[in-house]
Parts: sequence; C-alpha cells; structure tokens
Amino acid sequence: MLPEDLKTFLDYSLLHVAGAVVTPGSMLVGGGIIVLTIAMAQFAGRGIRTLLARKGLDQGAQFAASKIVRYTFLALGTVVALSSMGLRLEAVVATSAVLAVGIGFGLQNVAQNFISGVILLVEQPVRKGDFVKVGDALGIVDDIGLRATHVITRDEVTIVVPNSRFITEPVINHSRPTTRLRVWIAVHVAYGSNTNRVSEVLRRVAAQEPLVLQEPAPEVRFEAFGDSTLDLALLVWIADPQTDLRVASVLRFAIDTAFRAEGIEIPFPQRDLHVRSMPRSAEGDVTALERALRPTA
Repeated sequence: MLPEDLKTFLDYSLLHVAGAVVTPGSMLVGGGIIVLTIAMAQFAGRGIRTLLARKGLDQGAQFAASKIVRYTFLALGTVVALSSMGLRLEAVVATSAVLAVGIGFGLQNVAQNFISGVILLVEQPVRKGDFVKVGDALGIVDDIGLRATHVITRDEVTIVVPNSRFITEPVINHSRPTTRLRVWIAVHVAYGSNTNRVSEVLRRVAAQEPLVLQEPAPEVRFEAFGDSTLDLALLVWIADPQTDLRVASVLRFAIDTAFRAEGIEIPFPQRDLHVRSMPRSAEGDVTALERALRPTA
C-alpha cells in the first residue's frame, strides 16, 4: 500500500488533454514505457542487423532495416505510453491535426524532410556507405535520419544534407549498380605527331598502373583537331570511385614521363600575330603619341 500523501500526489490532476486527466502517476508510467521502448528499439535494431548480416545482405540494407524496426518500435511505444496515460489516440490525432493547421507553413520543410527520410529508408535509392554526389556535396553516406542525411566528404568533413534534396534533386550514386568508375584524361599533342605511337604509349601507361582495371580494357580516343593541338583522351576504369583523383594524377605523371622519353611534344597554346604596314599619316600619329607618352628625365 502506498502512503496516503504519495498516493494523493500521484493522483493529483495536472492538466486535461484530449479528454483525459494527466497525473504525475500516469506521467511516470508513460515515461517508463518510453524508456523501455527505447531500450527495446535499440536491441531489436541490433538484432535485425546481426540477422541480416548472417544472411549476407549488404551494409546499406542492414542499416535501412535496422532504422525501420527502431522507428516502428518507437512509434508503437509512444502509442502505448499515451494510452497508459489515459489519452485516446483519436483525440490525440485530432488535436495534432488542429496544431498542424495552426502552425501552418512553418513545419512544411520539416514534414517534407521527414517523408523524404521514410522514402529513403524504404526505397533505398541511396544507402549507408554509398559514395554519392548531391548538389555540391560529394562523399560517403554515413547516416540517414528522419530529417537529414550525413555525408562525409573526402576532406573528412560532415555535410548535413536535408533528405528532401535526395528526392527532388538529381543524385549521382557511384556505388550502384556497380562501384566501377571510368576516368577520362585529356591529352594534347603537337600537330605532326604520330597518333598511332601516341595511342600505344597511352595504352602502355594504363597497363602499367595497378589501380587501373584491364577489363574493360583502357581506351584511347581521338577527340578533335584543336587550334594548335591534336586532342586525344585516355579512358580507363577503376574499381573504387573514391580513388579517381589519385589515379588520374598518377596517370598524368606517367604520361608526361613517357612522352618525354618518346620525344612526343605536348605543345603550349600558340597564336600567330600578323602585323600589316600602316599608312604614313598613321605612322606619324603613332610616333607623336609615343613621344607624348614617353616619360621625361
């Protein structure tokens, strides 16, 4: 039996919400259910992730399933907690609808990002661990929340991207359907160069780089006749899209070394300037102007 004072305190009416009387006792019960629900959600999330890992599913699917299970537990626990406090669900829903209308446009972005987060977890256009680009953000997806997604860039900087951008904007996912990526390197050689020999040198350079895949085979393309150069391109495939900048740099160093050894010229931009003879009167004007502008001693 509880002491009379404690029982009176627990049964004290704090407020009336949705046709129910909220008391300290009902709040303690509801709070206990919420704490228990959070613990169960964490346990269920880890459990489903372990189970899917044993079945061989990828990390992204494990993460999405774990998140969905956790959010489902939290939603059900919240309903049970409200019911334990005597709140009727239909009344709470009606009150929430009235509040939503009252708040109006202020929560539109929040609602949009929330719905987008659910879509991301269910449809999984991007997954945890994917290497993606959305807008100016390029990096690995670290976490997909109900409001925003965390993307870790190559500089180890975390960018928080609203979920709605993954739904409404074009997204480049370098991890699906495959992680392979084609690297395109522009090469310019002087007019008169033996393009067949240039192509052989480029293929040899690509074959000697261990990070370059040999299947699909490297490809050399003749892109265009430039103003002062023959424009070619070396196209190679790599297994990890995150190494594209490093591989491209290594190949450019190797191409420069190979071209020097083979005597292949990489020209700099050139412009031919043709000077026409000027009329005598114009020459006099120019000479007078030069004298006027010449600094005096």
